[in-house]
Amino acid sequence: MTAPLRLGIAGLGTVGTGVVKIVRQKAALLAARTGRHIEVTAVSARTRDKDRGVNLSSYAWEDDPVALARREDVDIFVELMGGSDGPAKAATEAAIAAGKDVVTANKAMLAVHGQALAELAEEAGRVLRFEAAVAGGIPVVKALTEGLAGNEISRVLGVMNGSCNYILTRMENAGLSYEEVFAEADGLGYLEADPQLDVGGIDAAHKLALLSSIAFGTQVAFDNVQLEGIERVAIEDIRQAADMGYRIKLLGVTQMTQRGLVQRMSPCLVPADSPLGQLEGGTNMVVLEGDAVGQVVLRGAGAGEGPTASAVLSDIADIARGTRIATFGLPARMLKSAPAARSSVPAPYYLRISLQDKPGALAKVATALGDAGVSIDRMRQYSHEEPTAPVLIVTHTTTRDALDHALNQLPDTGVLSGEPVALRIEHV
Repeated sequence: MTAPLRLGIAGLGTVGTGVVKIVRQKAALLAARTGRHIEVTAVSARTRDKDRGVNLSSYAWEDDPVALARREDVDIFVELMGGSDGPAKAATEAAIAAGKDVVTANKAMLAVHGQALAELAEEAGRVLRFEAAVAGGIPVVKALTEGLAGNEISRVLGVMNGSCNYILTRMENAGLSYEEVFAEADGLGYLEADPQLDVGGIDAAHKLALLSSIAFGTQVAFDNVQLEGIERVAIEDIRQAADMGYRIKLLGVTQMTQRGLVQRMSPCLVPADSPLGQLEGGTNMVVLEGDAVGQVVLRGAGAGEGPTASAVLSDIADIARGTRIATFGLPARMLKSAPAARSSVPAPYYLRISLQDKPGALAKVATALGDAGVSIDRMRQYSHEEPTAPVLIVTHTTTRDALDHALNQLPDTGVLSGEPVALRIEHV
């Protein structure tokens, strides 16, 4: 058996300590599967004296992650600090410059700097792996780069933020408002320190941008993701969607069209009996569609110590075996800059509109939609006691541009009370 593969781990939070535990507990199994002993030699974190539930005294300690990245007794720099810039980026660059391979769980850093870091690593003959950055324990990066390498990918979609899925399913199952469940999730520690990263869809959009790059051979373009969070989804929307046989999910979708690359992260209605519709709680699911394989559904834990550490170890094991592939599946210099396309793929839409309760209000709405080329499939008005009337409309298949044109005209009708809610209906 060859010399041990030595790890330097920067970041000793939940995932970092999880990696240490697996390396210790599964040492014989990892060696048997990879042909090399894998060991931790040095670590780094902001606080040295914190009780992390695992004994770190046998490892060298570096206060500076850049110093850790440059150590001669480190073969793989494992970056688990987080953050798009700052120490994470500086240490990753230092590790590559020092001839180290890098394994990271940092979706934010790769979504912003992925192209530059991939070029840097590949020019240096190093590998940069990031299975743990997308969907926790689900091996979706490996599936796209390796398992489906013989496919032209037509679409990637999925639920990629467990906190949002928890909130939406909890609202439905308990009949609670968004505000009530948000407070509950925050109290349970399910949300990031900045909750907008979760409920605003930013965390999931980072992941979607990375999957887009692999699926379509494009440079990572996080800034081109059409982004809408779940803050405006009301319990009324969830109930009315259920009446029609749908559930609401924060859904990421990416596909290449004749106009360019579509990347959108937004609340959507999906059929309740579909795999995505049946997804409960904090679980993630990614659906991959290829010309040869058809549809592949991957489901699993999207976060947590064990699942994410498991994904980190999968990358480490590949490097131990000698598997060396380009960061995003193709050499970074071959990745193309695809034009960003607004969601041009037609679909039906769900609309919730509050109207002033007066004669002719519905007719004015129908006229505004019709003038924009949007036809109505179903319309329902719910009983009410307030001076405003809640109206539900499901359109026939239309484009988002046509729908937006109609929505922009609705205020001129003088019958609206509040801003309409429009959600795409995605069939999977």
